[in-house]
Amino acid sequence: MTRAHRRYTPWLLVAPALLWLAVFSLWPALNTAVLSFTNVHILSGGRFTGLHNYALMWQDPLLRDAIVNTLIFMAVCVPLLTVLPLLLALLVQRTLPFMGFFRTVFYFPVIASAVVVALIWQWLLDDRGLVNGLGRQAGLLHHAVPFLTDRWLLLASAIALTVWKGLGYYMVLYLSALGNVRRDLHEAAAVDGAGAVRRFRSVTVPGVRGTMALVSVLIAVSSMRVFTELYVLGGRTGGVGGQDVSLVMLIQQAAAGSDGRIGYASALSVLLFALTAGPLLLLARWNRRGER
Repeated sequence: MTRAHRRYTPWLLVAPALLWLAVFSLWPALNTAVLSFTNVHILSGGRFTGLHNYALMWQDPLLRDAIVNTLIFMAVCVPLLTVLPLLLALLVQRTLPFMGFFRTVFYFPVIASAVVVALIWQWLLDDRGLVNGLGRQAGLLHHAVPFLTDRWLLLASAIALTVWKGLGYYMVLYLSALGNVRRDLHEAAAVDGAGAVRRFRSVTVPGVRGTMALVSVLIAVSSMRVFTELYVLGGRTGGVGGQDVSLVMLIQQAAAGSDGRIGYASALSVLLFALTAGPLLLLARWNRRGER
């Protein structure tokens, strides 16, 4: 009985979580992969079409723009949201007056609704918004800066919004990791004559390397799934000639369109999974190399 108890009790404890994972994660993922080989529509059945959806995918004129936008979004957000929250955590870690207030202020955007924040930024960056209005009144701008009507400026605005909103969340992760960095290592490095920059490189960064890898993975995954920022800032109408789309926006358009092409949307979802898995594997390999 003791041997059986030790063998089966852990599985009984995790059984509810495994059941939830199987029903709401594994099964939908497998079902999506199966549907990608069919021409199923939202209001009608379908039949097996083999690789037709994947062949049709490469004929989509918006697919290239979506992949480029998504990869640029990830390539910029990952380093910024990996380093800047760490520097912010080092700043608010200090025991200075009103530091608790500043921690709350930095974290406030995290708890705000993403849609509400994007709408506020849309109002700020519009051609007749606050930023362009103040720029013209100060004599710095003669014409409105097309933050929301130029493809690359729109992408940069969405990246800035994402970085600003995510700083507080990743700052908290770094604060917990910095609490585990031994203070005597900093003191020993200071005695040896190491400056602040050298202590940051030689003591702080190695001490939070695991958290940096986790943060990089989280940012990479969320960046590949970017939707709200571009969808709201672009006006929810296709934006700059449709060139501001992301992969998730293409999936939403295919599945929720007038014809409801579930099979084609599933094929795009499989492509998104494949593109997401690549950076994750690279980051995991970089983390293992750093540990060695």
